[in-house]
Amino acid sequence: MVSISDHNSSSAASPLRPGMYTGTASYKLENMSVADEVHPVINAGRVAVITGAASGIGRAAALEFAKLGLKVAIADVAEEKLNDVGKQLVHQIGEANVLVVPTDVTQLDQVVRLRDKVYEAWGEVAVLLNNAGIGAKGTSWDGLDNWHKTFNVNFFGVINVQQTFAPSMLHQENQAMIINTGSKQGITNPPGNTAYNASKAAVKSLTEGLAHELRSQPDSNVTAHLFLPGWTYTGLTGADSGSEKPTGAWTAEETVLYMLDHVRSGDFYILVPDNETKREVDQLRIMWNAADVAEGRPALSRWHPNYKALFEEYMRDKLAQLD
Repeated sequence: MVSISDHNSSSAASPLRPGMYTGTASYKLENMSVADEVHPVINAGRVAVITGAASGIGRAAALEFAKLGLKVAIADVAEEKLNDVGKQLVHQIGEANVLVVPTDVTQLDQVVRLRDKVYEAWGEVAVLLNNAGIGAKGTSWDGLDNWHKTFNVNFFGVINVQQTFAPSMLHQENQAMIINTGSKQGITNPPGNTAYNASKAAVKSLTEGLAHELRSQPDSNVTAHLFLPGWTYTGLTGADSGSEKPTGAWTAEETVLYMLDHVRSGDFYILVPDNETKREVDQLRIMWNAADVAEGRPALSRWHPNYKALFEEYMRDKLAQLD
């Protein structure tokens, strides 16, 4: 059974019923469509840099890159947890292939230090996973301090890392990629945490601009990818409390493996499902939100009392067509 409501939201609706998207990625680098074991970027001996690597998706990504034989540099503000991940990586791939660099991505000098340490050690970056993020709550007229904290990490932290690493990556001979971690909440905008949604919407816009600018560069060997996790069991969603993983959520490992499969395929938008929400449900929700603008409906009409029934009808009709 497919859920038609967001994990942390209710419902709403649209008279516009566009056809389901069934195409392929809008941009693929042809010479990246190769077997996993010889992928030019995600390949043994290359270098992965991961921010927000002390837990959750960042930690899972670091361990997966290590399994694939990459050298791994990990960064996070949570130094003790970061060191624990570093020990696991050293056990897995050896001390010479691991860099542990405590880093606050809101501080540009610390990000520059991270870049310098990586290039001094290994001379390149193949994969930059720009993943540090927090979920401090801020509503539209409350929680101003949390708004600043959220944007400093989720948006300006991403900018600091991207602007520090991208120029060096552009000058590398070998292919490379930048993966920015956004959120589906930055697209569908469910009520509950406006500050988080807005920060992730900004990351979406930033990464789309990055993709365009990279492909407009003559002879660019760097691609951009927007990673949009679904409901994932991490510290942001209750994992740190010791609670049992909800059946609807994916593990961080599942989310990372899905992301890597789609990065290998050259996809820009990596819209990750979970055990509660199929990709088709996400697609329909996104098209509904876009129709709010195109049709001049109330903002966030999915959650508007006058559109709730229409949205649910729209979802039922479209999902029935897929059965």
